[in-house]
Amino acid sequence: MKHNTGSLEIITGSMFCGKTDELIRRLRRATIARQNVQVFKPALDDRYALEKVTSHAGSEYDALPIRRASEIRDYLNGNITVVAIDEAQFFDDDIVEVVTELADQGMRVIVAGLDTDFRAEPFGPMPALMAKAERVDKLHAICMVCGGLASRTQRFVNGEPARYNEPVVIVGASEMYEARCREHHVVPRD
Repeated sequence: MKHNTGSLEIITGSMFCGKTDELIRRLRRATIARQNVQVFKPALDDRYALEKVTSHAGSEYDALPIRRASEIRDYLNGNITVVAIDEAQFFDDDIVEVVTELADQGMRVIVAGLDTDFRAEPFGPMPALMAKAERVDKLHAICMVCGGLASRTQRFVNGEPARYNEPVVIVGASEMYEARCREHHVVPRD
């Protein structure tokens, strides 16, 4: 009887909660354990380095930038046992099928991404990925207003909270986003 050790792990939470740092920590441990690791990221995330996943704190790990989730199949090396994907909220819904296939084939799949957008609404394929996962870790940042636990991402436009009808996907960092708690998260509606 074949023992399938595949699994899907999700690391999620607001911006600045340490998702990428946690992803990199798990990858470094897998590397120390002599596991074969391959990392993917969306090509549109070019905030720090195109061919690395990089945390806001400066940790980094080599990664292959791709445009569509299906490209993971095309670029996956044959001897890989651990597949990691950062910023999964930016991928198309095919990511759910791709990571499910990889886990079913016995791979450990680690996915990091925002669970909600700046409106505090479910972001892209993340809800479906969380539903399929064996393990979901929701991390929290610190609210930039009160210092409490932050679970939301506040976006700013010209120094003011972004309005509800603003585009959902705008790649940025601390110049336009900050972590907020429920009480201090503001999304004006028109």
